[in-house]
Amino acid sequence: MKKAIIGKKLGMSQIFAEDGTVIPVTVVEAGPCEITQIKTEEKEGYHAVQVAFGVVKVAKVTKPLGGIFKKANLEPKKYLRELDLEGDYQVGSKITCDIFNVGDIVDVTGISKGHGYTGTIQRWNAHRLKMTHGVGPVHRQVGSMGANTWPARVFPGKKMPGHYGVDQVTIQNLQVARIDTDKNLLLIKGAIPGPNGGLVNVHEAVKR
Repeated sequence: MKKAIIGKKLGMSQIFAEDGTVIPVTVVEAGPCEITQIKTEEKEGYHAVQVAFGVVKVAKVTKPLGGIFKKANLEPKKYLRELDLEGDYQVGSKITCDIFNVGDIVDVTGISKGHGYTGTIQRWNAHRLKMTHGVGPVHRQVGSMGANTWPARVFPGKKMPGHYGVDQVTIQNLQVARIDTDKNLLLIKGAIPGPNGGLVNVHEAVKR
């Protein structure tokens, strides 16, 4: 992976192309990310670049994490993540949004919005049952489980009510529509996972 950065989803907006076409975009505060550690094959057994992002009060940083920042001679940050980056990086240097160019194709990974405990209609797009002919009052229930005398149980994997959301989701092949280096903003065409204020990982597209 040659390009990657950690950012915060700020919300959706729209911009206009030169011909007047409206382009829906998601605004991401991308970086700056400070490099806190370089992990190598010889010492850790794998290669990675550990980066820090986000403002946090010093009192809210645990001692183990505080030791990492102290060793790197950096101010504590809210998030600490590892990126599989190629290139010559040094501890203390910064990764900013200008590593991307307008028109780049990227993948965005984030944690999807949480919806709590939901039924099968919202969670799995199941059909609602008929509203007449003695079906009620179970119009929004799951319906037949497919079980009879045999196997007399519900097979694992049956699409049923339960916790919906808060999953890691990756949206592939999105386009960088605009970059604001002064405000560290990436404007990415389309929607990306997660709520406003959620942490996202923007990286070079794997499948173009």
